[in-house]
Amino acid sequence: METPPEAGQKAALADYLAAERTLLAWIRTGLALMGFGFVVARFGLFLEQLQTIRGASPTEHYGLSLWFGTALIAVGVLVSVMAGIHHMRLVRRLDRGDSSRPHPATEAVAIAFLLALVGLGMAVYLISVRSSTHSQPGNSKETSMTRDSSSGIIDIPGAHSVDAAVEKVRDILEAKGVALFALVDHSGEAKKVGMAMRPTKLLIFGNPKAGTPVMLAAPSIAIDLPLKILVWEDETGKVWISYNSTDYLRVRHNVPAELMQNLAAAEGIAAKAAEE
Repeated sequence: METPPEAGQKAALADYLAAERTLLAWIRTGLALMGFGFVVARFGLFLEQLQTIRGASPTEHYGLSLWFGTALIAVGVLVSVMAGIHHMRLVRRLDRGDSSRPHPATEAVAIAFLLALVGLGMAVYLISVRSSTHSQPGNSKETSMTRDSSSGIIDIPGAHSVDAAVEKVRDILEAKGVALFALVDHSGEAKKVGMAMRPTKLLIFGNPKAGTPVMLAAPSIAIDLPLKILVWEDETGKVWISYNSTDYLRVRHNVPAELMQNLAAAEGIAAKAAEE
């Protein structure tokens, strides 16, 4: 009986090299998917940090980027595993002399459709994030920005220049009958010694009738009294009005609850000074 010409004939070196190139191409694809997935997963964190810098509160739906990124990383891992398995099977077939195509490119087609679905989901997600960002009232007029809850400092965006905001605070204090003990011009003092500093001014004010009972009840609060309001300009030219949180002062010095109203003046004054 005659043996078919192709039976038992070992594959050529070119077939093995082609299989190896295919494996390497799939490995590059898997690495690219995993790298891109990591970038997408961190995209939500980037948006949250950007919102914080702008003075707006981060939104919850930025967390969806983590799921999209994780999905892409999982696909990248799956591609690498499937490529290794497919390569080993192909080499065994080549060793047996079977040069026929083992199966259609179902894996490539399936991965292509999966990536298309992930890409479509990401497009819808980015459009929704953009729409919600533009629809938030905080984008047209920023509300407030708290840098760190442990610092106890509240930052409110101002609508005027530093000098104008300072004058507004002085007018409010005068109208309320609150004494302005000092106005410290930090940027002005820096200029006197030849150093550049963005406009920064500190107002120190208070009312002994309100502050004395608090210091008698919690003597350590004297280090934070009189009350202070800082008016300053950041590197973008945005003016901020900052003051110590009353809750922070209460916890720091264990101030009795019934005396907390004596420390609330800074919050109201800062809010009025920030108005247009």
